[in-house]
Order: sequence, then C-alpha cells, then structure tokens
Amino acid sequence: MLDIAEELNRWVEQGRDFAVATVVAVGGSAPRQPGAALAVDGEGTAIGSVSGGCVEGAVYELCREALENGTPVLERFGYSDDDAFAVGLTCGGVIDILVTPVRASDDGGGVRPAARRRVLLPLLRRRRR
Repeated sequence: MLDIAEELNRWVEQGRDFAVATVVAVGGSAPRQPGAALAVDGEGTAIGSVSGGCVEGAVYELCREALENGTPVLERFGYSDDDAFAVGLTCGGVIDILVTPVRASDDGGGVRPAARRRVLLPLLRRRRR
C-alpha cells in the first residue's frame, strides 16, 4: 500500500469518496504479497494493483460496489480446476482481499478522519516496524 499512500492522502485532502482493496493473505504462489493495494474513487479512477488480469477487474468492481453500498467485503480469489473460466489466479495461489469503503460523510467528520482511521493509520503503523 505504500506505493499508493501519497495519492490516497491527496484523495483524503480533496474529500473524495473511495474504496481500498488490500491483499490481507496469500497462499501458495501469488503475484502480489500482503499489503498490496488498489484504490478506486467515486469517479472510477483507480490506483495501485492487487494482482493483475481478471482478478484486478473483479476487485475493481468490488470497490465500486463497496462505494455504492458502504459495506466492507472480504473476498478470496484462487485457481479452480473445476471452473477454468472463474476469476482466479493462474499461478495456482490464493489471495484474500479486504475491500474497505471510505466516504467523505463517514462519522460526520469528513473523509479525513475515516481514511486516517481505516487506511492511513494501519499503513503508518506497518511502516514504523
């Protein structure tokens, strides 16, 4: 997530609504490790990456849905022999993605406090370790 932190901070300062998808767990081979993130704002602008290919598109849609309904979601993506056309990882691994919406109206205090609490503070804590 460090690679998108500066842009997320700009979005916070601009009062934009956005959703952040973060890789929270990986099993086996995966293109990105825990902490990789993709963010999508209310206009559909995307920054970052969680995987690539079909998974990236599916996660983008999860972000759009989270922005619409305000509900966080945890989704697992992996390779499936049973359904070769399912959205998954061709590298044979599994990734868990947490999608968290951040709205300018959260907590009545604007997007800044919500974003800092949900997204930026955990990022800063991880960076200090």
